[in-house]
Amino acid sequence: MSKLINTTLALAMFSIFFVMPVFGDSGCKTVKFSGSYTTVINSPDVWGDGSGVPHTFILQLNLNSDGTVSEHYTGALDIPLSSGTQSTSVGSWQCRADGKLVVTTINATYAPTNDAAMHGFLNVPADLLLFIHSRTTYLFSAPDENTLTRIQARTRRYAPAENPTDPNGGTLRPLNTTVVEYKRLIASDADLLAP
Repeated sequence: MSKLINTTLALAMFSIFFVMPVFGDSGCKTVKFSGSYTTVINSPDVWGDGSGVPHTFILQLNLNSDGTVSEHYTGALDIPLSSGTQSTSVGSWQCRADGKLVVTTINATYAPTNDAAMHGFLNVPADLLLFIHSRTTYLFSAPDENTLTRIQARTRRYAPAENPTDPNGGTLRPLNTTVVEYKRLIASDADLLAP
């Protein structure tokens, strides 16, 4: 009986050490990635003039079980008429053979303009006009089930008259290898149960 227990314990310990490295290698092949992930972006000087007005923004990456994705940037509507804004990034995701997660999104950037006055509109405030579309592909690793680590990103930029759905169009920008960690936003009723 003790030999059976020892064998069972040995197999359990072996499987723990065997499975742990497999997760690191197979990433999105072993984890359900549907959900919402966030990363924080600190802006110590929103106005950019040394006034030191700090804001904390969030990138919220939503991976849906049907392979679609959206990413929202909470700083998009901070002073848009002065600095421009951007649309929500939408696209799709898939799991690569090596277990890394590939995400491709398209969004639009809008710049402030006074062009409306030149087209017969009188007494109009500054407005927004399409500046570029961006098609960005990201590569994520998955160190654990609640973390996505962006390890690469590359963007194609498209002029307003170009087709941003053309995967070979636009202008390909340099590879970005800045590492960015996203954490899963986990639903919790802790605040509801707090006194």
